[in-house]
Amino acid sequence: MFCQTPARFFVFCGGSGCQPRSSGFESLRPNRGWKLLPQQQPRRPSCRLGCGCIRLLLVIFILIGLVLQPIDGAAKNLPRDLNPMIGKQDSLLVTEPNGRILYAKNADVLLTPASTLKILTALTAFHVLGPEHRFVTEFYLDGEANLIIKGYGDPLLISEVMAAAAAEIAKRTGRIRDIILDPSYFSDGIVIPGAEINSVQPYDAPVGGLCANFNSVAFQKDPATGRFVSTEPQTPLLPFVLPRIKASGLTSGRIILFNEQDETLLYAGHLFDYFFNEAGISTSHVIRRGRLENHSARLLYRLVSPYTLDEVVSKLLFFSTNFIANQVFIAAGAKQFGPPGNLDKGVHSATDYAKRILGIKGLHIEEGSGLSHGNLVSARMLEKMLAAFEPHRHLMRKEDGQYYKTGTLNGVQTRAGYFENKAGRRFRFVLMVNTPGRGVVPVMKRVFRLLND
Repeated sequence: MFCQTPARFFVFCGGSGCQPRSSGFESLRPNRGWKLLPQQQPRRPSCRLGCGCIRLLLVIFILIGLVLQPIDGAAKNLPRDLNPMIGKQDSLLVTEPNGRILYAKNADVLLTPASTLKILTALTAFHVLGPEHRFVTEFYLDGEANLIIKGYGDPLLISEVMAAAAAEIAKRTGRIRDIILDPSYFSDGIVIPGAEINSVQPYDAPVGGLCANFNSVAFQKDPATGRFVSTEPQTPLLPFVLPRIKASGLTSGRIILFNEQDETLLYAGHLFDYFFNEAGISTSHVIRRGRLENHSARLLYRLVSPYTLDEVVSKLLFFSTNFIANQVFIAAGAKQFGPPGNLDKGVHSATDYAKRILGIKGLHIEEGSGLSHGNLVSARMLEKMLAAFEPHRHLMRKEDGQYYKTGTLNGVQTRAGYFENKAGRRFRFVLMVNTPGRGVVPVMKRVFRLLND
C-alpha cells in the first residue's frame, strides 16, 4: 500500500532518561490546596507525577499514530469502480514526474514483476558498463595455427556479425587448424531460475560466455523435399543441429539449444567454421573447448560489436528477450566483481545499484529477465526505477501515448511505464496483477481515462 506518509509522533527525553534535575524540583513546595492526612508529612513532588503525564501522552500519541498509520492495502484517491479491480495480490501506483502520488493501492506489497524487472537490469547495465559499451569477442592464433575464440558474453553475436568477422579474419590468415572455444568469462552451467529444463521455447534459452544467435535455431520442413531448411537466409541450417530439430517433433518454428555436452558452445563454433569456409579460409573442421591461457597465442582480431549497449537495451525491452537480459545482467556482475560472471554477481550488482543509487531496499531478485516467480519487488520500487529510467524511455515500446514494458508469467500480468495525456502531461505508472485470472488491460484503460479527464 502506498499513500502519503502521515504525521509521525515522537517523545524525546533527555540523555539521562526521565530523571528530573535536582535543582528544578528542590524549589517546589506543596500546594496550599492539598489536604494532609494525620501524621502525614508534606512531600515535595516527585518525578512520578511528571513522568506519569508523559507516559499518558506517549500512549495517546502512539494510539493516534496507529490509527493514522497507513494500512497495507489501503487505497489512495481510487474511484469506487477502480478499487475492486485491484485485489490483495495486485498493486497500482500512478505518479506525476515530481513523484506526487495520484492513485495508489498496495504499493508497498512485494509482488512478482515478471518482465518489468528488465528495467532494473537495463539501469544496472547502464550504470556498470555505460550506455556506449560494446561487447567484444577476441580471436587469437597460436603457433600451430589453431584459432582460439574468447567470448565475453555478447548477447548479439548473430550470423551477420559472425560473417563480417570471418571476412576480417580472412584478410589476416587463409588457414586455420582447430577452432578452440573459450567461454570462461561466464561460469559453466548457469541455470536461470524459472526456465524450464529441456524446453524448446526461445524464452528459456540458456546463457553463456560464447553464444550465437540467442542459442536458438529457426527452421521449417520443406514440403517439396521433406528436408529441414533454415527460415533465416543469413543463417545456414547446420547438420550439427539436425538431431535436436528432429527430437523436437516440430515441422517448423524455433527451438533452443542446451548447455549439456557443450551444445550451445559447439553450435557457435560450427557456425564460425561455416563462415570461415565461406570467406575462403581452410579449416580442419575440428571444434573443441579450451582456455586461452593454456595457449601461447597472439591476438589476430578483436571483434567489437556494431551495437552499443543502448541499442542492446532497446532490443531487450522491445522484444522482451530473456536471453539478452540475463547475458547483460551477468556481464554487469562480471565487470563489477570480476570474472567469471554468474547469477550471484549479477544479483549483487543489481541490488547494490538499487540500494546505493535508487535508495531501494528489501527487493528480492534471482535473475535479470523476470522469468522467475521468486523475483519480488513493490510498485513503489518499480516507480523509483521508472524515475531513473525516464531519460531512456524512448528505448521502450511506444503506442497510444505511452512508453511501457509489459510482463507475463503464469498467473501474473504487469505493466510499467510512462503515459502522456491529451494535455501533454506525463505520468509514471506501475500495475502488477498477481491474481490468477485477472489482467492489466481493464485497469489501465480506466486509469488512462482518468488521466485524460
